[in-house]
Amino acid sequence: MGDAAGAFAVARFVRVTPQKARRVGDLVRGMDTQEALAILQFAPQAVASNFYKLVESAVANAVTTEGLDASDLVISTLLVEEGPTMKRWRPRAKGSASRILKRTSHLTVVVQPSADVPQSRKNTKKGGR
Repeated sequence: MGDAAGAFAVARFVRVTPQKARRVGDLVRGMDTQEALAILQFAPQAVASNFYKLVESAVANAVTTEGLDASDLVISTLLVEEGPTMKRWRPRAKGSASRILKRTSHLTVVVQPSADVPQSRKNTKKGGR
């Protein structure tokens, strides 16, 4: 984290494809933690429960180690990185086999006080128009 106030939580080797995890991560990136937990609690994707636990853990880390207020925290960074891929074989017709790729993900959530997080530039137009 460096000198900035905040805390993080990491879940490694989560058995979900990074592509599916990024879809859920994009829902809550940059949100207030309480709002993000409410969205994750009712999201239909399976990886939403992993993100729910991860955000709860990051908030608990910020409260216990940094002494921050839980109601003021924002998800400043949310990373989904590709973990190792397990390779399996499935028998096919005529003695052949096809490869099954079971992908894993590394999930990282960083929470910081809302005063320390710069405003996102999602709604600004490029080129000054």
